Amino acid sequence: MGDPIISFSNVEKRFGDKVIYTGLDLEVFKGETLTVIGGSGVGKSVLLKLLIGLLRPEGGEIEAFGESVLSMNDQGLQALRRRIGMLFQGAALFDSLTVEQNICYPLIEHGWTDKALMTQRVEEVLEMVGMPGIQSLKPPELSGGMKKRVGLARAIAIEPDVILYDEPTTGLDPINVRRINGLILRLQEQLKVTSIVVTHDMESCFTVTDRVAFLNNKQIAWVGTREEAQAAKMPALVKFVQGGKGILDDDEMARKEGVL
Repeated sequence: MGDPIISFSNVEKRFGDKVIYTGLDLEVFKGETLTVIGGSGVGKSVLLKLLIGLLRPEGGEIEAFGESVLSMNDQGLQALRRRIGMLFQGAALFDSLTVEQNICYPLIEHGWTDKALMTQRVEEVLEMVGMPGIQSLKPPELSGGMKKRVGLARAIAIEPDVILYDEPTTGLDPINVRRINGLILRLQEQLKVTSIVVTHDMESCFTVTDRVAFLNNKQIAWVGTREEAQAAKMPALVKFVQGGKGILDDDEMARKEGVL
Protein backbone atom coordinates (compact mmCIF):
# COMPACT_ATOMS: atom_id res chain seq x y z
CA MET A 1 0.00 0.00 0.00
CA GLY A 2 3.03 2.29 0.02
CA ASP A 3 3.86 4.74 2.77
CA PRO A 4 1.04 5.90 5.06
CA ILE A 5 -0.28 9.44 4.59
CA ILE A 6 -1.41 9.54 8.23
CA SER A 7 0.24 7.84 11.19
CA PHE A 8 -0.18 7.76 14.96
CA SER A 9 2.94 6.52 16.76
CA ASN A 10 3.02 5.63 20.47
CA VAL A 11 0.33 8.23 21.18
CA GLU A 12 -0.68 8.85 24.79
CA LYS A 13 -3.82 10.77 25.74
CA ARG A 14 -5.71 11.39 28.96
CA PHE A 15 -8.35 13.69 30.39
CA GLY A 16 -7.36 14.33 33.98
CA ASP A 17 -7.06 10.95 35.67
CA LYS A 18 -8.84 9.13 32.84
CA VAL A 19 -6.31 7.51 30.52
CA ILE A 20 -7.56 7.24 26.92
CA TYR A 21 -4.47 5.92 25.08
CA THR A 22 -1.25 4.27 26.20
CA GLY A 23 1.02 3.86 23.20
CA LEU A 24 -1.52 3.90 20.36
CA ASP A 25 -0.20 3.10 16.86
CA LEU A 26 -2.16 3.37 13.62
CA GLU A 27 -1.40 3.94 9.93
CA VAL A 28 -3.78 5.14 7.21
CA PHE A 29 -2.97 4.71 3.53
CA LYS A 30 -3.88 6.83 0.55
CA GLY A 31 -7.22 6.05 -1.09
CA GLU A 32 -8.49 3.62 1.53
CA THR A 33 -11.49 3.75 3.85
CA LEU A 34 -10.41 2.83 7.36
CA THR A 35 -13.10 2.31 9.98
CA VAL A 36 -12.31 2.68 13.69
CA ILE A 37 -14.55 0.66 16.00
CA GLY A 38 -14.53 0.10 19.76
CA GLY A 39 -16.58 0.39 22.93
CA SER A 40 -17.92 3.44 24.72
CA GLY A 41 -15.49 6.08 25.88
CA VAL A 42 -12.41 4.43 24.40
CA GLY A 43 -11.46 7.48 22.35
CA LYS A 44 -12.54 6.86 18.77
CA SER A 45 -13.73 10.42 18.19
CA VAL A 46 -10.72 11.72 20.13
CA LEU A 47 -8.52 10.16 17.45
CA LEU A 48 -10.05 12.40 14.78
CA LYS A 49 -9.74 15.51 16.93
CA LEU A 50 -6.08 14.79 17.59
CA LEU A 51 -5.44 14.45 13.87
CA ILE A 52 -6.73 17.94 13.05
CA GLY A 53 -5.22 19.58 16.12
CA LEU A 54 -8.40 20.20 18.12
CA LEU A 55 -6.82 18.16 20.92
CA ARG A 56 -3.18 17.47 21.76
CA PRO A 57 -1.74 14.23 23.11
CA GLU A 58 0.44 13.92 26.19
CA GLY A 59 2.98 11.84 24.29
CA GLY A 60 3.87 10.22 20.98
CA GLU A 61 3.76 11.55 17.43
CA ILE A 62 1.07 12.21 14.82
CA GLU A 63 2.04 12.76 11.19
CA ALA A 64 -0.09 13.80 8.23
CA PHE A 65 1.15 14.17 4.65
CA GLY A 66 4.73 13.75 5.83
CA GLU A 67 4.62 16.47 8.51
CA SER A 68 4.34 16.38 12.29
CA VAL A 69 0.93 17.65 13.38
CA LEU A 70 2.27 18.34 16.87
CA SER A 71 4.95 20.67 15.51
CA MET A 72 2.52 22.76 13.48
CA ASN A 73 1.75 26.35 14.44
CA ASP A 74 -1.66 27.92 13.80
CA GLN A 75 -0.80 28.58 10.17
CA GLY A 76 0.34 25.00 9.69
CA LEU A 77 -2.82 23.62 11.27
CA GLN A 78 -4.94 25.84 9.04
CA ALA A 79 -3.13 24.46 5.99
CA LEU A 80 -3.66 20.92 7.29
CA ARG A 81 -7.38 21.50 7.76
CA ARG A 82 -7.65 22.67 4.16
CA ARG A 83 -6.71 19.10 3.22
CA ILE A 84 -8.99 17.35 5.71
CA GLY A 85 -12.79 17.62 5.74
CA MET A 86 -14.77 16.42 8.74
CA LEU A 87 -18.38 15.37 9.16
CA PHE A 88 -19.05 15.90 12.86
CA GLN A 89 -21.39 13.57 14.69
CA GLY A 90 -24.25 16.05 15.02
CA ALA A 91 -23.42 17.70 11.66
CA ALA A 92 -22.47 20.86 13.67
CA LEU A 93 -24.41 23.24 11.44
CA PHE A 94 -25.10 26.83 12.47
CA ASP A 95 -28.86 27.09 12.98
CA SER A 96 -28.91 30.85 12.28
CA LEU A 97 -27.26 30.43 8.86
CA THR A 98 -28.77 29.12 5.64
CA VAL A 99 -27.52 25.91 4.06
CA GLU A 100 -25.55 27.96 1.56
CA GLN A 101 -23.97 30.07 4.31
CA ASN A 102 -23.08 26.95 6.28
CA ILE A 103 -21.31 25.42 3.29
CA CYS A 104 -19.58 28.70 2.43
CA TYR A 105 -18.23 29.06 5.98
CA PRO A 106 -15.16 26.80 5.53
CA LEU A 107 -14.58 28.21 2.05
CA ILE A 108 -14.31 31.72 3.48
CA GLU A 109 -12.15 30.45 6.34
CA HIS A 110 -9.79 28.93 3.78
CA GLY A 111 -9.43 32.07 1.72
CA TRP A 112 -12.17 31.91 -0.92
CA THR A 113 -13.34 35.43 -1.86
CA ASP A 114 -15.17 35.10 -5.19
CA LYS A 115 -18.91 34.92 -4.40
CA ALA A 116 -19.79 33.49 -7.82
CA LEU A 117 -17.29 30.65 -7.40
CA MET A 118 -18.59 29.92 -3.89
CA THR A 119 -22.18 29.85 -5.17
CA GLN A 120 -21.12 27.43 -7.89
CA ARG A 121 -19.27 25.23 -5.40
CA VAL A 122 -22.32 25.10 -3.10
CA GLU A 123 -24.45 23.95 -6.04
CA GLU A 124 -21.89 21.28 -6.96
CA VAL A 125 -21.56 19.74 -3.49
CA LEU A 126 -25.30 19.78 -2.81
CA GLU A 127 -25.75 17.94 -6.10
CA MET A 128 -23.12 15.40 -4.99
CA VAL A 129 -25.02 14.60 -1.80
CA GLY A 130 -28.37 14.46 -3.58
CA MET A 131 -29.86 17.66 -2.17
CA PRO A 132 -29.96 20.28 -4.93
CA GLY A 133 -31.90 23.50 -4.50
CA ILE A 134 -32.02 23.76 -0.70
CA GLN A 135 -29.53 26.62 -0.36
CA SER A 136 -32.03 28.99 1.30
CA LEU A 137 -33.22 26.57 4.00
CA LYS A 138 -31.93 26.69 7.57
CA PRO A 139 -30.93 23.66 9.68
CA PRO A 140 -34.09 23.71 11.87
CA GLU A 141 -36.07 23.08 8.67
CA LEU A 142 -34.08 19.91 7.88
CA SER A 143 -34.48 16.34 9.07
CA GLY A 144 -31.63 14.52 10.80
CA GLY A 145 -30.63 12.75 7.61
CA MET A 146 -30.72 15.98 5.63
CA LYS A 147 -28.49 17.70 8.20
CA LYS A 148 -25.95 14.89 7.88
CA ARG A 149 -25.88 15.31 4.12
CA VAL A 150 -25.48 19.08 4.36
CA GLY A 151 -22.67 18.51 6.86
CA LEU A 152 -21.06 16.16 4.37
CA ALA A 153 -21.50 18.72 1.57
CA ARG A 154 -19.71 21.25 3.75
CA ALA A 155 -16.91 18.76 4.48
CA ILE A 156 -16.22 18.10 0.79
CA ALA A 157 -16.63 21.73 -0.33
CA ILE A 158 -12.96 22.46 0.36
CA GLU A 159 -11.93 19.58 -1.94
CA PRO A 160 -10.11 17.65 0.81
CA ASP A 161 -7.64 14.83 0.40
CA VAL A 162 -9.03 13.14 3.51
CA ILE A 163 -12.58 12.97 4.89
CA LEU A 164 -13.24 12.17 8.55
CA TYR A 165 -16.65 10.75 9.48
CA ASP A 166 -17.55 10.89 13.18
CA GLU A 167 -20.48 8.50 13.75
CA PRO A 168 -22.09 9.39 10.40
CA THR A 169 -25.19 7.20 10.87
CA THR A 170 -25.92 7.70 14.58
CA GLY A 171 -29.55 8.60 15.23
CA LEU A 172 -30.72 7.93 11.68
CA ASP A 173 -33.47 5.62 10.49
CA PRO A 174 -32.52 2.60 8.33
CA ILE A 175 -33.33 4.40 5.06
CA ASN A 176 -31.04 7.31 5.89
CA VAL A 177 -28.35 4.95 7.18
CA ARG A 178 -28.28 3.27 3.77
CA ARG A 179 -28.31 6.67 2.08
CA ILE A 180 -25.30 7.91 4.07
CA ASN A 181 -23.42 4.65 3.49
CA GLY A 182 -24.07 4.98 -0.21
CA LEU A 183 -22.79 8.56 -0.16
CA ILE A 184 -19.57 7.49 1.56
CA LEU A 185 -18.98 4.86 -1.09
CA ARG A 186 -19.87 7.16 -3.99
CA LEU A 187 -17.71 10.03 -2.78
CA GLN A 188 -14.83 7.65 -2.24
CA GLU A 189 -15.14 6.57 -5.87
CA GLN A 190 -15.76 10.03 -7.34
CA LEU A 191 -13.26 12.07 -5.34
CA LYS A 192 -10.55 9.41 -4.79
CA VAL A 193 -10.18 10.58 -1.19
CA THR A 194 -8.90 8.78 1.87
CA SER A 195 -11.58 8.25 4.51
CA ILE A 196 -11.52 7.52 8.24
CA VAL A 197 -14.88 6.46 9.66
CA VAL A 198 -15.69 6.20 13.36
CA THR A 199 -18.83 4.15 13.95
CA HIS A 200 -20.67 1.80 16.28
CA ASP A 201 -22.78 0.46 13.43
CA MET A 202 -21.28 -2.82 12.27
CA GLU A 203 -23.51 -3.01 9.20
CA SER A 204 -22.25 0.40 8.10
CA CYS A 205 -18.68 -0.58 8.91
CA PHE A 206 -18.75 -3.67 6.75
CA THR A 207 -20.57 -1.80 3.97
CA VAL A 208 -18.11 1.06 3.50
CA THR A 209 -14.74 -0.04 4.83
CA ASP A 210 -11.57 -1.49 3.34
CA ARG A 211 -9.86 -2.02 6.68
CA VAL A 212 -11.01 -2.11 10.31
CA ALA A 213 -9.08 -0.85 13.35
CA PHE A 214 -10.33 -2.11 16.73
CA LEU A 215 -9.64 0.29 19.60
CA ASN A 216 -9.54 -1.65 22.85
CA ASN A 217 -7.67 -1.49 26.16
CA LYS A 218 -6.28 1.99 25.35
CA GLN A 219 -4.58 0.86 22.13
CA ILE A 220 -5.32 -0.24 18.58
CA ALA A 221 -5.64 -3.90 19.47
CA TRP A 222 -6.33 -5.27 15.98
CA VAL A 223 -6.21 -4.08 12.35
CA GLY A 224 -7.30 -6.00 9.28
CA THR A 225 -9.63 -6.12 6.28
CA ARG A 226 -13.38 -6.32 6.75
CA GLU A 227 -13.28 -9.98 5.73
CA GLU A 228 -10.61 -10.65 8.34
CA ALA A 229 -12.64 -8.75 10.96
CA GLN A 230 -15.72 -10.85 10.24
CA ALA A 231 -13.67 -14.03 10.58
CA ALA A 232 -11.51 -12.92 13.52
CA LYS A 233 -11.19 -15.09 16.64
CA MET A 234 -10.06 -12.35 19.05
CA PRO A 235 -12.68 -12.58 21.84
CA ALA A 236 -13.08 -8.84 22.46
CA LEU A 237 -13.41 -8.12 18.74
CA VAL A 238 -15.88 -10.96 18.19
CA LYS A 239 -17.99 -9.68 21.08
CA PHE A 240 -18.01 -6.15 19.73
CA VAL A 241 -18.76 -7.13 16.13
CA GLN A 242 -21.67 -9.30 17.25
CA GLY A 243 -23.12 -6.80 19.71
CA GLY A 244 -21.68 -3.38 18.93
CA LYS A 245 -24.90 -1.50 18.27
CA GLY A 246 -26.67 1.15 20.32
CA ILE A 247 -23.61 2.07 22.39
CA LEU A 248 -22.99 5.57 23.71
CA ASP A 249 -20.67 7.72 21.64
CA ASP A 250 -17.29 8.71 23.06
CA ASP A 251 -18.18 12.32 23.85
CA GLU A 252 -21.43 11.36 25.58
CA MET A 253 -19.63 8.76 27.70
CA ALA A 254 -16.85 11.23 28.49
CA ARG A 255 -19.36 13.83 29.62
CA LYS A 256 -21.08 11.29 31.83
CA GLU A 257 -17.73 10.49 33.40
CA GLY A 258 -16.91 14.18 33.87
CA VAL A 259 -13.86 14.38 31.62
CA LEU A 260 -15.35 16.61 28.89
